[in-house]
Amino acid sequence: MNLPDLRQLRYFVAVAERLHFGRAAEALHISQPPLSRAIRALEEDLGVPLFHRTRRRVELTPQGARLLEEARRLTGQLERTVHDLRAMTVGGNARLRIGFVSLADYGVLPGLLKAYKSAQPGVRLALREMLSPDQAAALAGGELDFGLLLPPVARAGRLEHLVVQRARFVLALPARHRLAAGAGKLALREMAGEPFVTIPRQIAPRLYDIVAQLAAQAGISLNIAQEAIQMQTVVSLVSSGLGAAIVPASVANLGRRGVVYRELADRHPRLDVWLAWRKEMIDAGGREFISLARSLAS
Repeated sequence: MNLPDLRQLRYFVAVAERLHFGRAAEALHISQPPLSRAIRALEEDLGVPLFHRTRRRVELTPQGARLLEEARRLTGQLERTVHDLRAMTVGGNARLRIGFVSLADYGVLPGLLKAYKSAQPGVRLALREMLSPDQAAALAGGELDFGLLLPPVARAGRLEHLVVQRARFVLALPARHRLAAGAGKLALREMAGEPFVTIPRQIAPRLYDIVAQLAAQAGISLNIAQEAIQMQTVVSLVSSGLGAAIVPASVANLGRRGVVYRELADRHPRLDVWLAWRKEMIDAGGREFISLARSLAS
């Protein structure tokens, strides 16, 4: 029996965390065929099946679930060692791998990066725009050091977090909309019967639920005409006249032409953005990143 190498374990954890070969390949920045071949080779080397595969789904076998426990432990130990080595290097090749949702890019992220680069000019920052579920999986798998994401997320029990942004909501309207030229705050009930553009609930459940709650409080039906998984795409669809959107206020920083933002008169909860990281995986550079984020958030 051949023992698995680190690359095989990383590939295995990526698939096991997502239970989807396509999404795992995307997270690993490789194409799907070599990933599938690597997993097949790992199963052949170990002499056990690790996944049940059907056309519709991928599931871990009992052997795969057991290997996942050990693979996480082993890769976690290696990650801690690498962090320690980087912390020992003065002006060396230290790096922070940071995932972020687009909402953070319009809010907390630019100021946080500027402050950190000023404090730690020798640390390289590797940035990846990712959906919140993918960030949570990448954090748990050791592929990211930090994530700026929207809760709730799976595997939250394995993560520490800090609330770095608390967003209120506004109404994004096409510039030629009948209510775009109004002044003052807008009651959402005035949008009864209008089409809306939203992000699907499976992508951002808390965001979707706040929007749905606002519509219910206003006594209107949330008439969803279009869905998009990125906030900039939502705003682009609004500018095209396909509907209005209830979005976090920081989205106005996009500066998209053809869109007007109106404040909402309706009371509503805020949307939290987390800075999240894996427990016990932070070196000195990471602790400073957290400290700066805490200062900016306060």
